[in-house]
Amino acid sequence: MSDNSIENDSDNEVLLIDLFAVLWQRKVMIIVITLIAMIGVVLFSVISIVLDPEVSPLPNKYTSTSLMLIDNKSSGGGLSSMMGGMGGLASLAGVNLPVSASFSDLAVFLFTTNTMLDAIVDEFDLIARYEIEESPKANSRKALKKVLSASYDERSGVLSISFTDIDPVFAKTVVDFCTAFLERRFEDLGLDKNKIEYENLDINLANTFNEIELLEEQTRRLEQSVAFGTGRLPAITTDLNRISMELGAKRQIYTQLKVQYELLKVSMASEMPVFQILEMAEVPDLKSAPSRGMLCIIVTFAAGFFSVFLAFSLNAINNIKKDPEAMAKLRGTK
Repeated sequence: MSDNSIENDSDNEVLLIDLFAVLWQRKVMIIVITLIAMIGVVLFSVISIVLDPEVSPLPNKYTSTSLMLIDNKSSGGGLSSMMGGMGGLASLAGVNLPVSASFSDLAVFLFTTNTMLDAIVDEFDLIARYEIEESPKANSRKALKKVLSASYDERSGVLSISFTDIDPVFAKTVVDFCTAFLERRFEDLGLDKNKIEYENLDINLANTFNEIELLEEQTRRLEQSVAFGTGRLPAITTDLNRISMELGAKRQIYTQLKVQYELLKVSMASEMPVFQILEMAEVPDLKSAPSRGMLCIIVTFAAGFFSVFLAFSLNAINNIKKDPEAMAKLRGTK
């Protein structure tokens, strides 16, 4: 081993001893600062639990979540295959997405729109709840975005909606509203063609059936008139023939609608809807934040590092004070 390496090792040992000596000299200060910080953050955490959530500086927060299944392949291969025929409708609804977008992209995008944010703010009067005075519309949207989130898992195809608040019941209520609002938006945009067609067929079937019953009732009344000899026979016969033709046409229409209705039911049974609620939100009984234990650990370690830094700083200041040449430089006399 060369003399230079031996000298370097000796210098390193001296440096380490000097550092340890500084820490040992300031050990009381380091321990006191660390203990004060540790006790202070523990007391702060305990007080934040005891106080009412409305006035607590660090209240418990609860997150409620609902789950929805978004099928990007339903009703004809996803949103990209439907944009051509639905571009006008989507634009009227205030949604402008690229052609490559999917139903899941649309669902997440809707949570960033002012339409949905304002609907939530107005429904629950968040401006008053969050005590927003300046720029209430813009600041209420910002505040809502911090506690409301929507995320999509591509592997499972599940969209999750979450809201965080100090009141667990309120958190669930907001998530329920968001879930229902998103479902209505999907229906308004007409993305699930099979569902819309099914509902239209159901309405048309009911209307046609009512018309058939009405025509059958008119036929019975006219036949009774013929049987009792009331009224003019030629006119009654003409009305009967006309009603009979209408009744036959309505029955044919009803039969065709019924066939379409049943075929669509079979098709829908083998195809997942675009939007399907898997799990409604529930009132959380376990807080999601804050982690007071982690806060205590972080503050204690931070106080320890600060006290060590302060010890070296004080030692450096003392060394400068003892050095006449350094003090002369600071005074500007040299």
